[in-house]
Amino acid sequence: MNKTPVLELRDLKTHFFTPAGVIKSVDGVSLTVGRGEILGLVGESGSGKSITGFSVLGLVDAPGRNAGGQILFKGEDLVGMPERRVRTLRGNRIAMIFQDPMMTLNPVLSVKTHMVETVLAHERVSRVEALRRSVEALAMVGIPQPELRIESYPHEFSGGMRQRVAIAIALLHKPDLIIADEPTTALDVTIQSQILAQVQTLCRELGMGLIWISHDLGVVAGLADRIAVMYAGKIVEQGTVDEVLDTPRHPYTKGLIASAPIANERGAPLRSIRGSAPPPLSRPEGCAFRTRCDFATDVCRNEPAETKEGMHAFRCFHPLGSETRP
Repeated sequence: MNKTPVLELRDLKTHFFTPAGVIKSVDGVSLTVGRGEILGLVGESGSGKSITGFSVLGLVDAPGRNAGGQILFKGEDLVGMPERRVRTLRGNRIAMIFQDPMMTLNPVLSVKTHMVETVLAHERVSRVEALRRSVEALAMVGIPQPELRIESYPHEFSGGMRQRVAIAIALLHKPDLIIADEPTTALDVTIQSQILAQVQTLCRELGMGLIWISHDLGVVAGLADRIAVMYAGKIVEQGTVDEVLDTPRHPYTKGLIASAPIANERGAPLRSIRGSAPPPLSRPEGCAFRTRCDFATDVCRNEPAETKEGMHAFRCFHPLGSETRP
């Protein structure tokens, strides 16, 4: 696998400047994604995962805006880049798969129109060639009889098939990077498993980088190469799947793992992290997780620096498995 970063975020900050105050949705995020690599970005709702993905594509609307940091795509900083240049990359070299395909696909347009127009928007090819590539992309994601189904409309597909269409559209230009924002959340387990296997295979074959945004650790564990855990706008822990899931260092990561149904014995009550995520406008100073953490002390009122152990990195004054834990 080529480890040259397709995407590198350096201290990225995306803030929303509202009359009530500044919401720091993404507050100093740093991570990388290499070619053919799948990064799982996990965390509770409201942790900033989706806004991180939207920031990369420049899809954050006012009152949100970049408040600092860099977004390096193949070495080129997207922050401050002219909108015309960003549009040549968005949907072409950087693609996104959204959670709900019915919000992505126009119900009055056929799949053929969606796909052919997507090709023509970025490349000067004939409609015949655009149609050929569209049919090829549908076949790639497992749509049966793609040359016939491409004439169908979104409502004529099942939920799983619509999501496959959305993935096919994202693959049309064989992008260098795909950002998938919980694209299988609404699908049944069987269809979800099929799509995950297909996406993993395509990333390996085409050498694409993939950021898979999810709250489901079980899905990410079977799909990703590395995991980044996000809480209150910050990456609190990241590393390989085995490092993060087998030897978590941050108490929040441990809590997420413990609260997953697969971690409980049959019939045992589900466990949860006590309390709830702090409101965006009143996050505690220092470590944002300290109000819910069993190991918090006065030192946690300060901002924890990142500690690195090889590829494993975390932000905690009292990491699990450490003598510094109280």
